[in-house]
Amino acid sequence: MHMVWVLVVFVGVALLVVIGIYNRLVGLRQSVRQGVADIDAQLRQRHDLIPNLVETVKGYATHESETLEAVIAARNAAARGQGGEAQLRGALDNLLALGEAYPDLKASANFQSLQGELADVEDKLAAARRALNAAVARFNAARESFPAVLFANMLGFAEADFHRLDASEQGTVDQVPRIGF
Repeated sequence: MHMVWVLVVFVGVALLVVIGIYNRLVGLRQSVRQGVADIDAQLRQRHDLIPNLVETVKGYATHESETLEAVIAARNAAARGQGGEAQLRGALDNLLALGEAYPDLKASANFQSLQGELADVEDKLAAARRALNAAVARFNAARESFPAVLFANMLGFAEADFHRLDASEQGTVDQVPRIGF
């Protein structure tokens, strides 16, 4: 009879440990998902700002259509998931460099406002990337620590991938705005 109680207590404690592990991993997995969603939100904001920036620049730099077309093409490719955000970032850098070539453009309140907003979005995007990396590291560490490592796969917790960031950087934008020259 004494052995039965010991066994019941052991099973009860083991069950509580598994429940605790499960709940902690669920919370950490949600942090990873939130990190991906935060990056997508910042990418969406970046993609929404680009057409406004292009329209502002078009009035000042009509003969710089090659730069404008490159930005639009890179933005549309990133929106469709066919191009990288790095390509878009390079095209945006070229577009912002036009401000140096056109003093009137650089002085434009619209251009300055959009440039400031874009810089703010880039800062928030970098912070979201760091937060995602930290969330992935916490999740993977918790998943791989003892005793969670014994139950994580059985409970359906796969390792989170740091490289998943690349896929999330492609963003998902509902509609690609029409921009004409």
